[in-house]
Amino acid sequence: MADAAGRLTALAEQVLGAPLPVRLRAWDRSESGPPGTPVLVIRRRRALRRLLWKPGELGLARAWVAGDLDVDGDLYEALDLLSGSFWERGEDTTRPSGLTALLSALRDPGTRAAGIELIKIAGAGLPPSPPPEEAARTRGGRLHTPRRDKAAISHHYDVGNTFYERVLGPSMVYSCAYWESPGSTLEEAQQAKLDLVCRKLALEPGQRLLDVGCGWGSMVLHAAREYGVSAVGITLSEEQAAYARKRIAEAGLADRIEVRVQDYRETFDGPFDAISSIGMAEHVGSARYAEYAAELYGLLKPGGRLLNHQIARRPLTDEGAYEVDEFIDRYVFPDGELAPVGRTVGQLERAGFEVRDVEALREHYALTLRRWVANLETHWDEAVRLSSPGRARVWRLYMAASALSFERNRIGVNQVLAVRTPESGASGLPLRTREWRS
Repeated sequence: MADAAGRLTALAEQVLGAPLPVRLRAWDRSESGPPGTPVLVIRRRRALRRLLWKPGELGLARAWVAGDLDVDGDLYEALDLLSGSFWERGEDTTRPSGLTALLSALRDPGTRAAGIELIKIAGAGLPPSPPPEEAARTRGGRLHTPRRDKAAISHHYDVGNTFYERVLGPSMVYSCAYWESPGSTLEEAQQAKLDLVCRKLALEPGQRLLDVGCGWGSMVLHAAREYGVSAVGITLSEEQAAYARKRIAEAGLADRIEVRVQDYRETFDGPFDAISSIGMAEHVGSARYAEYAAELYGLLKPGGRLLNHQIARRPLTDEGAYEVDEFIDRYVFPDGELAPVGRTVGQLERAGFEVRDVEALREHYALTLRRWVANLETHWDEAVRLSSPGRARVWRLYMAASALSFERNRIGVNQVLAVRTPESGASGLPLRTREWRS
Protein backbone atom coordinates (compact mmCIF):
# COMPACT_ATOMS: atom_id res chain seq x y z
CA MET A 1 0.00 0.00 0.00
CA ALA A 2 1.56 3.25 -1.15
CA ASP A 3 1.64 6.31 1.14
CA ALA A 4 -0.58 4.98 3.92
CA ALA A 5 0.37 7.94 6.14
CA GLY A 6 -0.70 10.47 3.53
CA ARG A 7 -4.02 8.73 2.96
CA LEU A 8 -4.70 8.54 6.72
CA THR A 9 -3.79 12.20 7.24
CA ALA A 10 -6.09 13.32 4.43
CA LEU A 11 -8.90 11.14 5.76
CA ALA A 12 -8.58 12.43 9.34
CA GLU A 13 -8.37 16.08 8.29
CA GLN A 14 -11.34 15.68 5.95
CA VAL A 15 -13.59 14.46 8.74
CA LEU A 16 -12.16 16.53 11.62
CA GLY A 17 -12.07 19.72 9.58
CA ALA A 18 -8.71 20.65 11.07
CA PRO A 19 -5.03 19.82 10.50
CA LEU A 20 -3.51 16.95 12.42
CA PRO A 21 -1.36 18.31 15.27
CA VAL A 22 1.32 15.59 14.95
CA ARG A 23 3.16 13.84 12.16
CA LEU A 24 2.14 10.32 11.12
CA ARG A 25 4.44 7.45 10.18
CA ALA A 26 2.81 4.30 8.85
CA TRP A 27 3.87 0.66 8.61
CA ASP A 28 4.96 1.22 4.98
CA ARG A 29 7.47 3.87 6.21
CA SER A 30 5.51 6.69 4.62
CA GLU A 31 5.19 9.93 6.60
CA SER A 32 2.79 12.84 6.51
CA GLY A 33 1.88 15.82 8.62
CA PRO A 34 3.60 18.82 10.18
CA PRO A 35 7.39 18.59 10.53
CA GLY A 36 9.08 19.30 13.83
CA THR A 37 6.40 17.63 15.94
CA PRO A 38 6.37 14.26 17.69
CA VAL A 39 5.59 11.41 15.31
CA LEU A 40 2.64 9.10 15.90
CA VAL A 41 3.90 5.76 14.61
CA ILE A 42 1.35 3.23 13.34
CA ARG A 43 3.51 0.13 13.29
CA ARG A 44 0.84 -2.27 12.07
CA ARG A 45 -2.43 -1.96 10.17
CA ARG A 46 -3.92 -3.91 13.04
CA ALA A 47 -3.96 -0.66 15.05
CA LEU A 48 -6.66 0.70 12.72
CA ARG A 49 -8.70 -2.47 13.03
CA ARG A 50 -8.58 -2.10 16.80
CA LEU A 51 -10.11 1.37 16.43
CA LEU A 52 -12.74 0.25 13.95
CA TRP A 53 -13.87 -2.65 16.13
CA LYS A 54 -13.62 -0.74 19.43
CA PRO A 55 -13.92 3.00 18.78
CA GLY A 56 -12.72 5.35 21.47
CA GLU A 57 -9.99 5.37 24.09
CA LEU A 58 -10.09 1.61 24.63
CA GLY A 59 -9.22 0.93 20.99
CA LEU A 60 -6.33 3.38 21.19
CA ALA A 61 -5.18 1.88 24.48
CA ARG A 62 -5.16 -1.63 23.07
CA ALA A 63 -3.13 -0.48 20.08
CA TRP A 64 -0.62 1.24 22.38
CA VAL A 65 -0.26 -1.65 24.83
CA ALA A 66 0.12 -4.17 22.01
CA GLY A 67 2.87 -2.08 20.44
CA ASP A 68 0.82 -1.40 17.29
CA LEU A 69 0.95 2.30 18.07
CA ASP A 70 3.93 4.28 19.36
CA VAL A 71 5.35 7.79 19.63
CA ASP A 72 8.70 8.87 18.24
CA GLY A 73 9.73 12.02 20.08
CA ASP A 74 8.56 13.70 23.27
CA LEU A 75 5.71 11.60 24.69
CA TYR A 76 4.41 14.45 26.88
CA GLU A 77 4.21 16.83 23.91
CA ALA A 78 2.51 14.20 21.77
CA LEU A 79 -0.13 13.46 24.42
CA ASP A 80 -0.73 17.15 25.00
CA LEU A 81 -1.27 17.82 21.30
CA LEU A 82 -3.44 14.77 20.75
CA SER A 83 -5.60 15.33 23.83
CA GLY A 84 -6.69 18.70 22.52
CA SER A 85 -7.59 17.33 19.09
CA PHE A 86 -8.88 13.84 19.68
CA TRP A 87 -10.34 12.82 23.00
CA GLU A 88 -10.56 15.68 25.47
CA ARG A 89 -14.01 17.18 26.04
CA GLY A 90 -13.25 19.45 29.00
CA GLU A 91 -16.24 20.31 31.16
CA ASP A 92 -18.73 20.03 28.29
CA THR A 93 -19.75 16.37 28.55
CA THR A 94 -22.40 16.83 25.85
CA ARG A 95 -19.77 17.59 23.21
CA PRO A 96 -18.12 14.50 21.73
CA SER A 97 -14.37 14.21 21.69
CA GLY A 98 -12.58 14.60 18.39
CA LEU A 99 -12.04 10.85 18.18
CA THR A 100 -15.71 10.11 18.79
CA ALA A 101 -16.74 12.73 16.24
CA LEU A 102 -14.36 11.23 13.71
CA LEU A 103 -15.66 7.71 14.12
CA SER A 104 -19.30 8.85 14.12
CA ALA A 105 -18.70 10.76 10.93
CA LEU A 106 -17.24 7.68 9.29
CA ARG A 107 -20.56 5.91 9.82
CA ASP A 108 -22.64 8.80 8.52
CA PRO A 109 -24.05 8.34 5.00
CA GLY A 110 -22.64 11.70 4.02
CA THR A 111 -19.10 10.55 4.75
CA ARG A 112 -19.51 6.90 3.81
CA ALA A 113 -16.74 7.14 1.24
CA ALA A 114 -14.31 8.12 4.01
CA GLY A 115 -15.42 5.13 6.06
CA ILE A 116 -14.88 2.79 3.13
CA GLU A 117 -11.43 4.28 2.58
CA LEU A 118 -10.47 3.69 6.23
CA ILE A 119 -11.62 0.08 6.04
CA LYS A 120 -9.54 -0.42 2.90
CA ILE A 121 -6.47 1.01 4.59
CA ALA A 122 -7.03 -1.05 7.74
CA GLY A 123 -7.39 -4.29 5.80
CA ALA A 124 -9.91 -7.04 6.31
CA GLY A 125 -9.86 -9.13 9.44
CA LEU A 126 -11.58 -10.09 12.64
CA PRO A 127 -11.14 -7.86 15.72
CA PRO A 128 -7.67 -8.42 17.20
CA SER A 129 -7.61 -10.02 20.65
CA PRO A 130 -7.01 -7.60 23.52
CA PRO A 131 -3.47 -7.56 24.92
CA PRO A 132 -3.00 -10.03 27.80
CA GLU A 133 -2.37 -7.14 30.21
CA GLU A 134 -6.04 -6.12 30.01
CA ALA A 135 -8.19 -6.93 33.01
CA ALA A 136 -11.14 -9.18 32.23
CA ARG A 137 -14.33 -7.30 31.38
CA THR A 138 -16.34 -9.42 33.79
CA ARG A 139 -14.42 -9.69 37.02
CA GLY A 140 -17.19 -11.47 38.89
CA GLY A 141 -19.31 -10.45 41.85
CA ARG A 142 -20.86 -7.16 42.83
CA LEU A 143 -18.78 -4.01 42.53
CA HIS A 144 -16.54 -3.20 45.51
CA THR A 145 -17.14 -6.31 47.57
CA PRO A 146 -14.05 -7.37 49.58
CA ARG A 147 -13.43 -10.28 47.19
CA ARG A 148 -13.69 -8.20 44.02
CA ASP A 149 -11.64 -5.35 45.52
CA LYS A 150 -8.88 -7.81 46.36
CA ALA A 151 -8.82 -9.05 42.76
CA ALA A 152 -8.64 -5.46 41.48
CA ILE A 153 -5.81 -4.60 43.86
CA SER A 154 -3.93 -7.73 42.84
CA HIS A 155 -4.19 -6.77 39.15
CA HIS A 156 -2.53 -3.44 39.86
CA TYR A 157 -0.05 -4.14 42.64
CA ASP A 158 0.99 -7.77 42.25
CA VAL A 159 3.12 -6.99 39.20
CA GLY A 160 6.34 -7.76 41.03
CA ASN A 161 8.04 -5.81 43.80
CA THR A 162 11.29 -5.44 41.85
CA PHE A 163 9.36 -3.77 39.02
CA TYR A 164 8.02 -1.21 41.49
CA GLU A 165 11.50 -0.68 42.94
CA ARG A 166 12.70 0.42 39.52
CA VAL A 167 9.78 2.82 39.05
CA LEU A 168 9.30 4.23 42.56
CA GLY A 169 12.91 4.27 43.68
CA PRO A 170 14.28 3.44 47.16
CA SER A 171 11.41 5.13 49.05
CA MET A 172 8.87 2.61 47.68
CA VAL A 173 6.10 5.15 48.16
CA TYR A 174 3.38 5.00 45.52
CA SER A 175 1.60 8.30 46.11
CA CYS A 176 2.20 12.00 45.60
CA ALA A 177 5.46 13.28 47.08
CA TYR A 178 5.83 16.66 48.82
CA TRP A 179 8.39 18.86 47.08
CA GLU A 180 10.43 21.66 48.62
CA SER A 181 11.49 22.56 45.07
CA PRO A 182 11.65 20.83 41.67
CA GLY A 183 15.36 20.33 42.34
CA SER A 184 14.73 18.04 45.32
CA THR A 185 15.29 14.33 44.87
CA LEU A 186 12.30 12.00 44.71
CA GLU A 187 13.45 10.29 47.90
CA GLU A 188 13.68 13.61 49.76
CA ALA A 189 10.20 14.60 48.58
CA GLN A 190 8.68 11.26 49.59
CA GLN A 191 10.24 11.42 53.05
CA ALA A 192 8.88 14.96 53.37
CA LYS A 193 5.40 13.69 52.48
CA LEU A 194 5.52 10.90 55.07
CA ASP A 195 6.68 13.39 57.69
CA LEU A 196 3.96 15.85 56.71
CA VAL A 197 1.34 13.17 57.32
CA CYS A 198 2.85 12.30 60.69
CA ARG A 199 2.91 15.95 61.76
CA LYS A 200 -0.68 16.53 60.67
CA LEU A 201 -1.71 13.50 62.71
CA ALA A 202 0.32 14.86 65.69
CA LEU A 203 1.81 11.41 66.31
CA GLU A 204 3.49 10.80 69.66
CA PRO A 205 5.37 7.86 71.22
CA GLY A 206 3.07 5.12 72.47
CA GLN A 207 0.15 5.94 70.19
CA ARG A 208 -1.50 3.41 67.85
CA LEU A 209 -1.60 4.23 64.12
CA LEU A 210 -3.66 2.45 61.46
CA ASP A 211 -2.41 2.88 57.89
CA VAL A 212 -5.16 1.85 55.45
CA GLY A 213 -3.71 0.67 52.17
CA CYS A 214 -0.20 0.54 53.58
CA GLY A 215 1.55 -0.42 50.34
CA TRP A 216 5.12 -1.55 50.87
CA GLY A 217 5.19 -0.30 54.46
CA SER A 218 6.92 3.07 54.08
CA MET A 219 4.40 5.05 56.15
CA VAL A 220 4.29 2.65 59.11
CA LEU A 221 8.09 2.38 59.08
CA HIS A 222 8.53 6.16 59.13
CA ALA A 223 5.91 6.66 61.85
CA ALA A 224 7.36 3.95 64.11
CA ARG A 225 10.99 4.92 63.59
CA GLU A 226 10.64 8.71 63.76
CA TYR A 227 7.60 9.17 66.04
CA GLY A 228 7.70 6.10 68.29
CA VAL A 229 4.20 4.82 67.55
CA SER A 230 2.94 1.27 67.27
CA ALA A 231 1.46 0.77 63.83
CA VAL A 232 -0.85 -1.57 61.95
CA GLY A 233 -0.76 -1.51 58.16
CA ILE A 234 -3.42 -3.21 56.06
CA THR A 235 -3.33 -4.04 52.35
CA LEU A 236 -5.12 -6.42 49.99
CA SER A 237 -1.90 -7.23 48.12
CA GLU A 238 -0.04 -10.36 49.20
CA GLU A 239 3.14 -9.18 47.47
CA GLN A 240 3.07 -5.80 49.16
CA ALA A 241 2.53 -7.36 52.57
CA ALA A 242 5.44 -9.79 52.16
CA TYR A 243 7.74 -6.97 51.05
CA ALA A 244 6.66 -4.69 53.90
CA ARG A 245 7.17 -7.39 56.54
CA LYS A 246 10.68 -8.03 55.26
CA ARG A 247 11.55 -4.31 55.46
CA ILE A 248 10.10 -4.10 58.97
CA ALA A 249 12.10 -7.10 60.17
CA GLU A 250 15.31 -5.69 58.68
CA ALA A 251 14.64 -2.39 60.48
CA GLY A 252 14.25 -4.22 63.81
CA LEU A 253 10.69 -2.90 64.25
CA ALA A 254 8.68 -6.11 64.11
CA ASP A 255 7.68 -5.67 67.75
CA ARG A 256 5.97 -2.35 66.95
CA ILE A 257 4.62 -2.80 63.42
CA GLU A 258 2.16 -5.37 62.11
CA VAL A 259 1.20 -5.66 58.44
CA ARG A 260 -1.92 -7.62 57.54
CA VAL A 261 -3.58 -8.71 54.31
CA GLN A 262 -6.92 -7.36 55.38
CA ASP A 263 -9.85 -5.27 54.13
CA TYR A 264 -10.75 -2.10 56.03
CA ARG A 265 -14.20 -3.63 56.55
CA GLU A 266 -12.61 -6.57 58.35
CA THR A 267 -10.51 -4.51 60.80
CA PHE A 268 -12.06 -4.67 64.28
CA ASP A 269 -9.25 -3.98 66.77
CA GLY A 270 -9.74 -0.27 67.28
CA PRO A 271 -9.69 2.25 68.68
CA PHE A 272 -6.63 3.84 67.09
CA ASP A 273 -5.19 7.22 68.01
CA ALA A 274 -4.72 8.12 64.35
CA ILE A 275 -5.48 6.76 60.88
CA SER A 276 -3.69 7.48 57.63
CA SER A 277 -5.22 6.58 54.28
CA ILE A 278 -2.81 7.58 51.52
CA GLY A 279 -3.83 6.91 47.93
CA MET A 280 -6.26 4.18 48.95
CA ALA A 281 -9.69 5.83 48.89
CA GLU A 282 -9.67 5.97 45.06
CA HIS A 283 -10.29 2.21 45.17
CA VAL A 284 -13.32 2.47 47.47
CA GLY A 285 -15.95 3.52 44.90
CA SER A 286 -18.75 6.06 45.23
CA ALA A 287 -21.30 3.45 46.30
CA ARG A 288 -19.11 2.37 49.22
CA TYR A 289 -17.60 5.69 50.29
CA ALA A 290 -20.11 6.37 53.05
CA GLU A 291 -19.34 2.92 54.46
CA TYR A 292 -15.60 3.56 54.22
CA ALA A 293 -15.92 6.88 56.09
CA ALA A 294 -18.11 5.32 58.77
CA GLU A 295 -15.73 2.39 59.26
CA LEU A 296 -12.76 4.71 59.77
CA TYR A 297 -14.76 6.91 62.11
CA GLY A 298 -15.61 3.87 64.20
CA LEU A 299 -11.97 2.77 64.37
CA LEU A 300 -10.78 6.11 65.79
CA LYS A 301 -10.88 7.01 69.45
CA PRO A 302 -12.63 10.30 70.36
CA GLY A 303 -10.20 13.10 69.56
CA GLY A 304 -8.34 10.92 67.06
CA ARG A 305 -7.30 12.24 63.66
CA LEU A 306 -7.69 10.93 60.11
CA LEU A 307 -5.44 12.02 57.25
CA ASN A 308 -7.08 11.11 53.94
CA HIS A 309 -4.81 11.66 50.91
CA GLN A 310 -6.85 11.19 47.72
CA ILE A 311 -6.88 12.03 44.01
CA ALA A 312 -9.87 14.14 42.96
CA ARG A 313 -11.43 14.95 39.60
CA ARG A 314 -13.08 18.18 38.56
CA PRO A 315 -16.82 18.35 39.30
CA LEU A 316 -19.24 18.00 36.42
CA THR A 317 -22.39 20.02 35.78
CA ASP A 318 -24.19 16.69 35.52
CA GLU A 319 -22.51 14.29 37.93
CA GLY A 320 -24.61 11.48 36.50
CA ALA A 321 -22.59 11.80 33.29
CA TYR A 322 -19.35 10.72 34.98
CA GLU A 323 -17.79 7.68 33.38
CA VAL A 324 -14.72 5.79 34.48
CA ASP A 325 -11.85 6.10 31.99
CA GLU A 326 -11.76 2.86 29.98
CA PHE A 327 -7.98 2.71 29.74
CA ILE A 328 -7.58 3.18 33.50
CA ASP A 329 -10.32 0.66 34.26
CA ARG A 330 -9.00 -2.08 31.97
CA TYR A 331 -5.26 -1.65 32.38
CA VAL A 332 -4.41 0.28 35.54
CA PHE A 333 -6.96 0.49 38.38
CA PRO A 334 -9.88 -1.88 37.75
CA ASP A 335 -13.03 -0.54 39.44
CA GLY A 336 -11.27 2.65 40.56
CA GLU A 337 -13.33 5.85 40.75
CA LEU A 338 -12.53 9.50 41.31
CA ALA A 339 -14.76 12.03 43.06
CA PRO A 340 -14.58 15.82 43.46
CA VAL A 341 -12.95 16.90 46.71
CA GLY A 342 -16.18 18.55 47.83
CA ARG A 343 -18.00 15.23 47.74
CA THR A 344 -15.21 13.59 49.74
CA VAL A 345 -15.39 16.27 52.41
CA GLY A 346 -19.16 15.93 52.56
CA GLN A 347 -19.01 12.17 53.00
CA LEU A 348 -16.49 12.46 55.82
CA GLU A 349 -18.64 15.07 57.55
CA ARG A 350 -21.76 12.93 57.22
CA ALA A 351 -19.87 10.08 58.89
CA GLY A 352 -19.33 12.33 61.90
CA PHE A 353 -15.87 13.75 61.25
CA GLU A 354 -15.00 17.41 61.71
CA VAL A 355 -12.95 18.40 58.67
CA ARG A 356 -10.25 20.80 59.81
CA ASP A 357 -7.90 21.22 56.88
CA VAL A 358 -7.73 20.57 53.14
CA GLU A 359 -4.39 20.97 51.35
CA ALA A 360 -4.19 20.73 47.57
CA LEU A 361 -1.01 19.11 46.20
CA ARG A 362 -1.82 19.02 42.49
CA GLU A 363 1.51 20.35 41.22
CA HIS A 364 3.36 18.01 43.57
CA TYR A 365 1.85 14.96 41.90
CA ALA A 366 2.84 16.16 38.44
CA LEU A 367 6.46 16.41 39.61
CA THR A 368 6.24 12.97 41.21
CA LEU A 369 4.86 11.30 38.09
CA ARG A 370 7.50 12.80 35.84
CA ARG A 371 10.19 11.35 38.13
CA TRP A 372 8.52 7.93 38.02
CA VAL A 373 8.40 8.07 34.21
CA ALA A 374 12.08 8.99 34.14
CA ASN A 375 12.86 6.04 36.43
CA LEU A 376 10.90 3.69 34.18
CA GLU A 377 12.62 4.93 31.04
CA THR A 378 16.04 4.64 32.69
CA HIS A 379 15.33 1.02 33.63
CA TRP A 380 13.22 0.22 30.57
CA ASP A 381 14.84 -3.05 29.49
CA GLU A 382 14.80 -4.41 33.02
CA ALA A 383 11.20 -3.28 33.57
CA VAL A 384 10.14 -5.13 30.42
CA ARG A 385 11.97 -8.26 31.56
CA LEU A 386 10.43 -8.06 35.04
CA SER A 387 6.87 -7.67 33.75
CA SER A 388 6.13 -7.65 30.02
CA PRO A 389 6.51 -5.19 27.13
CA GLY A 390 2.80 -4.44 27.35
CA ARG A 391 2.84 -3.85 31.10
CA ALA A 392 5.77 -1.45 30.84
CA ARG A 393 3.95 0.40 28.04
CA VAL A 394 0.82 0.65 30.22
CA TRP A 395 2.78 2.29 32.99
CA ARG A 396 4.64 4.71 30.73
CA LEU A 397 1.43 5.93 29.08
CA TYR A 398 -0.56 6.02 32.31
CA MET A 399 2.02 7.99 34.28
CA ALA A 400 2.89 10.44 31.50
CA ALA A 401 -0.77 11.16 30.74
CA SER A 402 -1.53 11.53 34.45
CA ALA A 403 1.32 14.02 34.88
CA LEU A 404 -0.22 16.17 32.15
CA SER A 405 -3.67 15.86 33.72
CA PHE A 406 -2.35 17.21 37.02
CA GLU A 407 -0.44 20.00 35.27
CA ARG A 408 -3.52 21.06 33.27
CA ASN A 409 -5.86 20.97 36.31
CA ARG A 410 -7.95 18.12 34.93
CA ILE A 411 -7.42 16.21 38.18
CA GLY A 412 -5.97 17.10 41.57
CA VAL A 413 -4.91 15.49 44.83
CA ASN A 414 -5.76 16.63 48.35
CA GLN A 415 -4.88 15.88 51.93
CA VAL A 416 -7.97 16.13 54.13
CA LEU A 417 -7.35 16.28 57.88
CA ALA A 418 -10.40 15.29 59.90
CA VAL A 419 -11.01 14.75 63.61
CA ARG A 420 -13.40 12.54 65.52
CA THR A 421 -14.23 15.48 67.73
CA PRO A 422 -15.68 14.43 71.11
CA GLU A 423 -18.92 15.80 72.55
CA SER A 424 -16.94 18.36 74.54
CA GLY A 425 -15.97 20.00 71.26
CA ALA A 426 -12.25 19.91 72.08
CA SER A 427 -10.60 19.07 68.75
CA GLY A 428 -7.08 18.94 70.16
CA LEU A 429 -5.76 21.14 67.36
CA PRO A 430 -3.82 24.36 67.99
CA LEU A 431 -5.37 27.69 67.08
CA ARG A 432 -3.07 27.87 64.05
CA THR A 433 -2.59 24.52 62.40
CA ARG A 434 0.06 25.63 59.90
CA GLU A 435 1.86 28.59 58.42
CA TRP A 436 1.12 29.69 54.84
CA ARG A 437 3.83 31.05 52.62
CA SER A 438 4.14 31.71 48.90
